[in-house]
Amino acid sequence: AAMAPSLALVFLLGLASSWSCVQGSNGDPPEPTAAPGAAGCGCGNPKRAAGVEDDVDGAAPAESAVKYSRGASRRDQKQEKSPMVLIPGGDFLMGTDEPSIPADGEGPQRPVHVDSFYMDIHEVTNQQFQTFVADTGYVTEAEKFGDSFVFEGILSDSVKKEITQAVAAAPWWLPVKGANWKHPEGQDSNITDRLDHPVLHVSWNDALTYCSWLHKRLPTEAEWECACRGGLQNRLYPWGNKLNPKGQHYANLWQGDFPNHNTAEDGYVKTSPVMSFPPNGFGLYDIVGNVWEWTSDWWMVHHTAEKLQNPTGPQSGSDKVKKGGSYMCHKSYCYRYRCAARSQNTPDSSASNLGFRCVSGDDNISRIK
Repeated sequence: AAMAPSLALVFLLGLASSWSCVQGSNGDPPEPTAAPGAAGCGCGNPKRAAGVEDDVDGAAPAESAVKYSRGASRRDQKQEKSPMVLIPGGDFLMGTDEPSIPADGEGPQRPVHVDSFYMDIHEVTNQQFQTFVADTGYVTEAEKFGDSFVFEGILSDSVKKEITQAVAAAPWWLPVKGANWKHPEGQDSNITDRLDHPVLHVSWNDALTYCSWLHKRLPTEAEWECACRGGLQNRLYPWGNKLNPKGQHYANLWQGDFPNHNTAEDGYVKTSPVMSFPPNGFGLYDIVGNVWEWTSDWWMVHHTAEKLQNPTGPQSGSDKVKKGGSYMCHKSYCYRYRCAARSQNTPDSSASNLGFRCVSGDDNISRIK
């Protein structure tokens, strides 16, 4: 069950002060590694092809984003900001020497130092993004392109009948016309009853703009992974090595036969409201599962084993790193809900399982409170 935000922040700030980036392991025995073929889920495939032109020449769609969000513009914007928690700086071990998906560049395990920073305790929600749109009139890239990728299993029959193509490597990914942050499954869907769910169909460029609006930024991959580990060393997940300790679900993931049937043993077939599952040791909710989260780093798969100070990734590239997995992740196909796991998308790509959260440095925290 989610903790009331006001109580949660008091708890989390106290919790964070007792941790550093590296603590001892919790002693749980590791789970078996992923089944062969775990890299074949198409996590990195729902991306826009190079050179695709905007379908609407950059103009807002017929339903104006500003008009849609007029009610949100009357809210106190401070109420829409995510509470942030301190992630103590220090050394930690990034990556793994036992990669489940070697092609993703999960190894080698390497010592990394990151300075202290603050991170949103949960993913950016629909309500928060709606406030941003109301204040700025921002139009997302999915709206400009006129479509976005949606998992076939959550689409209505009427929407599926209109689609004639899919992603070759992952046929359950369908480009849906009219799918965007306010219509997650196409024009016949909305977010009215999902304002406390993570915002979807947000590209890296969109996420960066939102963070800048709040004088925040996207985390580096190293910062994200340090935060994910919650002070534990050599653990698979933010809470330890057992996926469901004492039978409890700690993240919104896929249960059942992917992609055919999700039994929803964790209570959710699609996204879940933020803070629906227990936080990690730093007080971060949904740091794995629910939705993938953008980082600021360009993608690369070859890493040095030498110690690095506040690494920021390559200077350029074609794809950006995303971390954490989503509600679609299952061990048999996409074992990427581990702290060391990673995937990638082009900066203009969007999908029905892709979101983000923001961070801020120590020197900027007073400005955003």
